[in-house]
Amino acid sequence: MGYFEHLGILICIYVILSASLNIILGFTGMLNLGHVAFFGIGAYTSALLAKVLGFSWLASLAGGVVLAGVAGLLIGIPCLRLRGDYLAIATLGFGEIVRSLMKNWSSLTRGPLGIPGIPKPELFGFRFTDTQDFLILAIVVTSIVVFLIHRIVHSPFGRVLRAIREDEIAAQSLGKNVVRYKLFALTIGAAFAGVAGSLYAHYITFIDPTTFSFFETVLMVAMVVLGGMGSLAGSIIGAIILVILPEPLRFIKLPTDIMAALRDIIYSVILILMMHFRPNGLVSEGSLRKKILHWWHRVRGVSA
Repeated sequence: MGYFEHLGILICIYVILSASLNIILGFTGMLNLGHVAFFGIGAYTSALLAKVLGFSWLASLAGGVVLAGVAGLLIGIPCLRLRGDYLAIATLGFGEIVRSLMKNWSSLTRGPLGIPGIPKPELFGFRFTDTQDFLILAIVVTSIVVFLIHRIVHSPFGRVLRAIREDEIAAQSLGKNVVRYKLFALTIGAAFAGVAGSLYAHYITFIDPTTFSFFETVLMVAMVVLGGMGSLAGSIIGAIILVILPEPLRFIKLPTDIMAALRDIIYSVILILMMHFRPNGLVSEGSLRKKILHWWHRVRGVSA
């Protein structure tokens, strides 16, 4: 049972990551390859505040969210006038710089040794030490994040982001400050990634730079592409599939390095097949709502 609870917690964390990346990549159309940096900043900030300074979990979570959002703002100011491949390279470089800081700033992060003994979350005197309790906390936090992102992307602000994605020049001609909107989108997406980082750090209770490698960014992009860019439901489905998919490989007795390579190959093949046969993802933008409305109209038609 503990195994499935562990999977459930990981799914919650990756749902937050894929949904937050979807704000930037799917709804705004910015190719961000440095999302793992915000994940790592949230995790390290929350861990250090809780372990070194003795902050409560909520205060540590807030610290991680704020610092990840500020990092998104700071990287966005010089980079958001870039487009396409240039923006991807700039954000990729930012992710590697952050990982290098985690690895080499030993006086703060303990470098490659990582930070052990991160305290479990505690709310109103109740400590979430049991996996089952932590799963409930993760579901509550993920539900709040998904609700907030849903409200954001379906607000007038979200509609402007879609307009920028579809035609940036047309949005600008309507008087929209495109750079400012993109900067807000990057900051919001980074802040939500900080939430996932805090959850991860306080669940695993140990973090080190290897956790926040470029592979994690590839995994997040794969979740967004598989589920559907610009689709919040797609982000959830993509995260669930790609967290569960490699699990059967654990029952095959192969060396660890071969298993890791095999998992990379699976993700790469999935991305290639999706881009070729279903570029809009499993749940394209608005398709789920159309299907529900179609089903509802049919039900009402039959009952009438």
